[in-house]
Amino acid sequence: MVGGRTVTARRSVPLLLLVVLALLVASCGRDEGGGQAGATDPGITATSVKLGSTYPFSGPASAYGTIAKGVNAYFKFTNDKGGVNGRKIEFVTYDDGYEPQRALTNAKKLVEQDKVFALFNPLGTANNLAIWDYANQQKVPQLFVATGASDWGKDVAKHPYTIGWQPNYVTEAKVYAEYLKQSAPNAKVAVLYQNDAYGKDLLGGFEAGIAGSGVKVVDKQSYEVTDPSVASQVKKLASSGADVFLDVTTPKFAAQAIATIAQTTWKPLHILNNVAASKAQVLEPVGLKNAQGIVSTAYLKNPEDPKWASDAAMTEYKTNLAKYEPGTDANDPYNAYGWAVGNTMVNALEQMKEPTRASLMEAVRSLDLEIPLLLPGLKVQTSGTDGYPIEAMQIQKFQGENFELAGSVIQAGAQ
Repeated sequence: MVGGRTVTARRSVPLLLLVVLALLVASCGRDEGGGQAGATDPGITATSVKLGSTYPFSGPASAYGTIAKGVNAYFKFTNDKGGVNGRKIEFVTYDDGYEPQRALTNAKKLVEQDKVFALFNPLGTANNLAIWDYANQQKVPQLFVATGASDWGKDVAKHPYTIGWQPNYVTEAKVYAEYLKQSAPNAKVAVLYQNDAYGKDLLGGFEAGIAGSGVKVVDKQSYEVTDPSVASQVKKLASSGADVFLDVTTPKFAAQAIATIAQTTWKPLHILNNVAASKAQVLEPVGLKNAQGIVSTAYLKNPEDPKWASDAAMTEYKTNLAKYEPGTDANDPYNAYGWAVGNTMVNALEQMKEPTRASLMEAVRSLDLEIPLLLPGLKVQTSGTDGYPIEAMQIQKFQGENFELAGSVIQAGAQ
C-alpha cells in the first residue's frame, strides 16, 4: 500500500500547482478597475490606453494629415488633467499616403504589433473600407472614422465594430439639394467627383435629393486620386451650360478646380463639399478673390469666425492647441475637427463600464453628447441601430475673408 500512497501524493502536487496557477492568471487578468482585460483585449491597463490610426501624412490628401495634431492636442490636454478614469492615452499613427493597401497594412501593424486597444479616426473612405472587414473579424473597434461615407451606418449588425463620426456624404448632399431647391429651383448642375466610394456616395445622395424637382444634373466628370490634375475635367464642365458647379473633391483637387475656373469665363454657383472647405489649405493658396461666393456646409464652429471669438469652447481649443502642438494653425478647420473628434473619443472611453473592447463598443453605441465645438443645435447621438452620430449641417458661404453661416441647421438623415 505504500506504493499507492506515493502515487496519490505525486498526483496531488501538480493538481495543487494547477489551482495556484489558475488563481494567478485570473488575478493578473483583472485590472484595478475591476474589469476583465485578458489576452483578447490588449492595449489597456489600469494606467494607460493605447489607440492607433493611419493618416495620409504624404500623397494627394496630405492636407488632412494635420488632423492628427488636433487629436494629439486633445489627448495631451486630457492626459494632463489625469487621463481617462486614471488612464493616460497613447496615440500611435502611421502614414498611408492615402493608399488603401498601406492603410490595411498599418491597421494590421497597429493591432498585431503595437497591440492597440482600438483603431481611432483612420482617414479616407477607400482606406477604411479596406480595413473594416479585418477590424471586425478581429473584434477591434474602428471608431469615428474620418470619412463621411454612408457605409459606416448602413448595416450596424454586419460591421458592429465600425462607426463614423462626421455627417455622412448622403446627409451633406441632401443639404445641398435642399438649398438649391429653395434658392435656385431650376438649377443646371455640373458635377466633378472623385471616382471612388466617397465621390459616388455624395453624388448619389445629391441625385436622390433633387429627384422630382426642377434641379437637374446636366454633366458629370470624375477623376482618379492618382491624376495629376483635374483641369481638363473642369474645362469640360465649363462648356456644359451649367449654372451650378458641385465640387466633390479633396483639398488638392479642390484648389485646382477653383484655379481652373478663375481662368475661364464660367461663373457658376460653386458648391464645395465640406471635406475641402478649408480656407488655409484650399482657398488661400489659390487666392481669396477666386473663392468669393463659394457655398459649403458646416457642423463645427469656424475658428476664424468672429462670432466665436469669445466662445469658451473655441478659447479652450485655441489655447491648448498652441500649448500642446505649437506652430499648428488653430484657424485650420482640420485641426478643429481633430480636437472635436478627440473629445468624442474621450467621452466614449469615460462611459466605458469595463476595460474591454466590447464594453467600449457598448458605450459608443449609446452616445448622447454635446461636443462644445459643434454648432449649436448639433449633438453626437447613437444607438444600437443608428450608426450615424451627426445628422445635421448648416449652409455656409465664403464672403470677404471668411465663411459665414446662412439660414438654420438642416436635419437630413442618410437613408
